[in-house]
Amino acid sequence: MIDIHFIVNPIAGSGNNIFTTEYLQSYFNAELYIVKIKVSEYKGHPLILAQKSISQRANIIVACGGDGTINEVATKLVGTNIIFGIVPLGSGNGLASNLKIPFSIKNALLKIKIKNVEKIDIGLINSKPFFSNMGIGFDAEVIKDYEKFERRNFYSYLISSIKTLRRFKKNTKKVILLDKGKKLINPFMVFISNTNQMGYGISLTPKALLNDGKLDVVVIPEISKRKIILLGLLMLLKKPHLFKPLEYYQSNSLVVRNLSKKPLDSQIDGEYTKQMNDMLNIEILEQSLSVIV
Repeated sequence: MIDIHFIVNPIAGSGNNIFTTEYLQSYFNAELYIVKIKVSEYKGHPLILAQKSISQRANIIVACGGDGTINEVATKLVGTNIIFGIVPLGSGNGLASNLKIPFSIKNALLKIKIKNVEKIDIGLINSKPFFSNMGIGFDAEVIKDYEKFERRNFYSYLISSIKTLRRFKKNTKKVILLDKGKKLINPFMVFISNTNQMGYGISLTPKALLNDGKLDVVVIPEISKRKIILLGLLMLLKKPHLFKPLEYYQSNSLVVRNLSKKPLDSQIDGEYTKQMNDMLNIEILEQSLSVIV
């Protein structure tokens, strides 16, 4: 028997109104599968539920939710032999998009049933896993505002971007030191990605791969609001490479340090995170998560 556990975020998509044992056993025959459903009740709860599923010797653990739920469940599975499945119910769905997992619940469940498994790389930021991307600067501020919306979709993301653009302060004075001694004074954005999707079909790293042992790094120096708008338009047109101030390179590890000695605001897999210190050690952990694609 295959023990398959579903960890469901009831706020994302249709949530636990759809994910009943009866519904799931229409896909996963009771003669072959033991189906268990666990409902997340608060931020951080998927971490606890995933750990319990591990102790219960689940063979497959499926995250049913948005990027935050996916991050928390997958975090517990890094370096294990447990297979990770995704039913994307959120709004951004960066990792799911890169893995070409259908947004239809029915088709995502059928993919899980077929069980085509690949090992992928994951990123680490001060030993904390991320699976899609992380950023410092403008995108972190956008996510901070975006999380205030009750309904999260592309429209609310766009509104947050406009609001952040209006108030984004150039005088916050961050001095960022990257690897190889590269120093940036108050950069607009430092974006580090493991995938070719940010979410909503938008990308700054369209050539990124989940299994190449590299992180794709995008650095955008301090720029005018007019150029920020131009960058946004080029991203919507899927042509960010045409933005001349953008610097791009690949690395398997790097250090981001705020020389002003203040903690760095960041977003990790689309979730706002207040870092506790002024230095971030970022690296890739190769072939460390078994995921159904």
